[in-house]
Amino acid sequence: MAKSSVEYVYGINSCFEVIRGGKRKIYQAYLGEKNVNNPRIKKLIEVLDKKEIPHEWVTKERLNQLSGSTDNQGAVMKTSLYKYEGLESVIGAKRILLLDNVEDPHNVGAVLRSAEIFGFKSVLLPVRGVPEIYPSVIKVSAGASEHLNIVRESASNVYVKKLQEEHGYTVVALDGEGKSTLDDVKNINPEKILLVIGGEDRSVGQFILNKADFVVAIKQFGKINSLNASVAASIAMYALGGK
Repeated sequence: MAKSSVEYVYGINSCFEVIRGGKRKIYQAYLGEKNVNNPRIKKLIEVLDKKEIPHEWVTKERLNQLSGSTDNQGAVMKTSLYKYEGLESVIGAKRILLLDNVEDPHNVGAVLRSAEIFGFKSVLLPVRGVPEIYPSVIKVSAGASEHLNIVRESASNVYVKKLQEEHGYTVVALDGEGKSTLDDVKNINPEKILLVIGGEDRSVGQFILNKADFVVAIKQFGKINSLNASVAASIAMYALGGK
């Protein structure tokens, strides 16, 4: 079965950021007929009209059907698929983020939101083991995905090997058993960093841990034995400073 060439982005923030990001074609907006007086929907209509994007009022049931979610906030847009970048286009960025084995779409979206905030504008996704940039991921990211350069073309190991050996990136992998700290990395102050984070059920792969210049554990003082993947990623990105 052929993959669809369109998708339905949902959520008010997501719709705003898809328009602002300019990564894709927008065919149509669908707005909840019971949200006519919602101030944010009114603002969205202003932007839609300015960009000459057609919109129509539909029932809540229709919005749920189009988006596949009840969490659409009364706003859905029919768009072209997410536009991924090529690896060569992000090589040279001072800070690159790689998600390895992050299987939960909610975590992926949360990480992307933090990546945009903390300046990790270039993000690598492996072709397996991590969700694509689906509308559900876009929703959790609050549309941050539309302002990032996201690559999805190789396995995680291939990214690491290429960036480290051919382009001089310092590889920093987060792992609870790591012997290094974020301060250790900051003291060295590498010019180019590839930060690798793993998932909650499956951490960063062993090949990458073996290749990493730093395997970093985030110091913890509580009784819970692990951080949520997106929280750990946020701490590391803030500490290492996106550039």
